Amino acid sequence: MINKDSLRSIEEMAKAMRLRIIELTYKAGNKGAHLGGSLSSVEILATLYKTILQYNYSDFEKRDRLILSKGHASLAQYCALECTGILTKEETDSFEDNGSHFVSHSKRNIQKGIEFSGGSLGLGISFATGIALSCKSKGFQNHIYVILGDGECNEGIVWEALMFARHYNLTNLTVIVDHNHLQSDGFIEEVIDTESLKGKFSAFGFKAIEVDGHSPLDLLKAFNQRDLSCPNAIIAETVKGKGVFFMENKYNWHHNVLSESKYNKAIVEINNSLNQ
Repeated sequence: MINKDSLRSIEEMAKAMRLRIIELTYKAGNKGAHLGGSLSSVEILATLYKTILQYNYSDFEKRDRLILSKGHASLAQYCALECTGILTKEETDSFEDNGSHFVSHSKRNIQKGIEFSGGSLGLGISFATGIALSCKSKGFQNHIYVILGDGECNEGIVWEALMFARHYNLTNLTVIVDHNHLQSDGFIEEVIDTESLKGKFSAFGFKAIEVDGHSPLDLLKAFNQRDLSCPNAIIAETVKGKGVFFMENKYNWHHNVLSESKYNKAIVEINNSLNQ
């Protein structure tokens, strides 16, 4: 049963994450951040961290794992980890500072909730399938979640990993594709058209469904209705730069900096758009 309190808590976390993403990007100055893909993945991460992921601290090896294969969204993951109390504000405030552990491409630190060193696209899904096979062979009842970018799906290694997942029937694996239709060079339909991702994942032996990636209700339903007989995939339809109108569906906001005026405008737009 999905209750209104759960949905409200996810929505509140998503808003807090967006505001924090903007704040930390502005603080990073000329280093900037990967804004577009971080903002598009907010509800996915908020739903996972708020209600889905199970951290078994009494037997840490059997914890659920979240592998952020689309490493360009590391800032969104840091903000999610802060909202859940795994990272402190002091730690996230160090984003992109010299010597910081929290930089544009995340570095693995499992005690801080970061399972994978991201950045080289396509490697995260391969890592996740290996982890899933290991956990399955040990009889663990945990689950492995991996977030892919749709532009990342241009990498051939992604499809090799999916074949591996089906061959070993990794029923403990769920792939979530942040399908915002943009990559750093432009719209995916113009760069390399992936056409129907649902169809492709289905052809590779996954149960694949499409959802509104900005709807906590749709996401919760998808996570709670997974097929127990095969690997699962959720194609989450999202908007790059979601919540900041002047960033939405603009590939030049894949990575960018924020002036003071743009920072102030972004804060106003997030507060206005997400209070409706």
